[in-house]
Order: sequence, then C-alpha cells, then structure tokens
Amino acid sequence: MSKQSPPTDSTAPTAADYYAVNRGGGLFSEGLSQHIGARIAVQAYKHKIAPSVLTVLNLGLGCLVSFVVVAAAGPVADGDVWAWPIGLLALVGWQLAYAFDCADGQLARVTGQTSAAGGRLDVLCDVAVQISLVAAIAATAEAQVPDTPAWLLAAFAGTWMVNLVTSVMQSGAQAASMVTSRSLPVRVVKLVRDYGAVIALAGVVLAVAPQWTIWFIGLFTLVNAAFLAASVVFSAREALRG
Repeated sequence: MSKQSPPTDSTAPTAADYYAVNRGGGLFSEGLSQHIGARIAVQAYKHKIAPSVLTVLNLGLGCLVSFVVVAAAGPVADGDVWAWPIGLLALVGWQLAYAFDCADGQLARVTGQTSAAGGRLDVLCDVAVQISLVAAIAATAEAQVPDTPAWLLAAFAGTWMVNLVTSVMQSGAQAASMVTSRSLPVRVVKLVRDYGAVIALAGVVLAVAPQWTIWFIGLFTLVNAAFLAASVVFSAREALRG
C-alpha cells in the first residue's frame, strides 16, 4: 500500500474520522467493536503509538486470555474454580483484543501509515489469536464433556478459519459476496458469522454455562460448514460463467 501524508497535530483525527474508515465485520462489530477501536485509535494517535503496536497488543492480550481459559478449563469442570470469573475475563478480554485489532487498521488508514508489512503482521496476529481462542473453547468443551468426539473438535477448528479466510478474500479485484444486502433483517441473520458477536457469545457461555460449550461448538461448526459449502457452490458457478 502507498503511504499518505499524516495529519498534523492541529488537525488531529476524531473518533468519527477513525470510525468512518472501519472495515465493518457485521452488525455487532460495527455497533460496538469498531466504535471502541476508534476511541483506542484516538488515544494511540495522541500518544504517538504506531498501528503495529496495537496489532501486537491484540496478539498479546488475546493469547493471554486464551491461555488462562485453557489453564482453568479443568478446575472449572471439577468445581474447584467458579466459571463466571473465567467467562467474564474471556468476554471482556477477547472483545478488547478485537478492539485493538479494529483500531490498528483505522489508525493506519487515517494517518497514512498503511504498509504491506503491516497488513501481513495484522493477518498473522489475527490467525495466532484465533488459534488460541479455538484452543480455549475446545479445551473447555473437552474438560466439561470428556468423551467429546475428536472429529468434532477438529471440524470446529477447521471451520473456525472459514470466517478469517473469507474476510481476507473480500478485498481486492476478485472480491465478491453472496449476499450483498445491508438491510437490517439480513444483517441480523449474518450475526451468526460476525466475529465480535461470536466471541461475545463464547464468553457468555463460558461464564454462565460452560457445560454448553460443546453445543456452541456443534452449532458453530454446522453454520460455518454450511457457509463454506455455499461459498464453494457460489464461486464455482461464477467461475464457470467466466
């Protein structure tokens, strides 16, 4: 990406300026995560923090929270540790990490600090955080239900990455969407694939009923597997037409 001239201190961007260049993510993400990200970007600009620092903060916080959830999975299942503090940590920590992920791109685009290296770092850190998050959810499910099928956990891990892969594919000349409508009913339906909404639901399940984690895994796997199959059919139809 080409770099632009950054704004001067006298024209410091506002939260509205940062939010205006957000890359979406879904109804929940745009309504909460991107707004928090915009406010983080304001503070980062004020304290001269580079976008890549926010990217690394997303990595560190997201993985740290996931590590705590993994470590606590057994004690929670055995009744030695209360579930709600761990779930609350996951709910808040994962959301804050995602807000840092939203903020880094907003800050880079508004201040002209975009770069190919920064974009690669962002994607790699997203992958690392999401791997840790999947591990945390899978560890909780296995601790709560020891006979959880290995194939289900494997399918969950594989289909989780469908969201990340398709979000990367939605940029560039070949980008396309099967459902382009931004009407409210359509956007509500799409909440099942909104990353911010999904990790919020995961945090709530971990806090309130960790024994239901296996059902969360099963539902998520079915939804994303169906989306992947539909995407393959959609892309194949477009390719054959071309």
